[in-house]
Amino acid sequence: MKKYLLAVLAMTGVVLVGHPSAFAQDSTTQAGASQSAQVDQDILLLRKDIRSQKKQLIAANLPLTDAEAQKFWPLYDQFTQELVMVNNDKYALIKDYAQNYGTMTDAQADDWTQRLLKLDVNVTGLRQRYFQKFRSVLPAKKTALYEQVERRAQMLIDIQIASALPLVQP
Repeated sequence: MKKYLLAVLAMTGVVLVGHPSAFAQDSTTQAGASQSAQVDQDILLLRKDIRSQKKQLIAANLPLTDAEAQKFWPLYDQFTQELVMVNNDKYALIKDYAQNYGTMTDAQADDWTQRLLKLDVNVTGLRQRYFQKFRSVLPAKKTALYEQVERRAQMLIDIQIASALPLVQP
């Protein structure tokens, strides 16, 4: 399990964060729960780093006036906190997959797929709820630019995760 989680996180960290330093400690000598706790800590550190990098990316690509920035950034932080909640489920799903992919039953595969699709719906719903909020504080073109940059960053994260996970074996 740990091998796949670390591969996912390391690939995501290298692409978006630029340094997989959260993995400096060798936890292969740690046992069971301690190893799992270390992996969970690694995940938390990388997720925090990725959020910071994503915010910097948006700031660098979204020109805001001072008045727009005063309204936009608190709203963005609120959106990010809600996205973190959805992504908590995403990373739990990845962890579950990493633990079970080699012995996955048809029932587990069904459950995993349904959970994955529900995550997609939840993220889309969140984006739709926040679109009008962002639009109320930014002009249409700046809102569109924000959405493009946000989605590109998220797609980079998602493609790195997807490419690091092994495919389900029939």
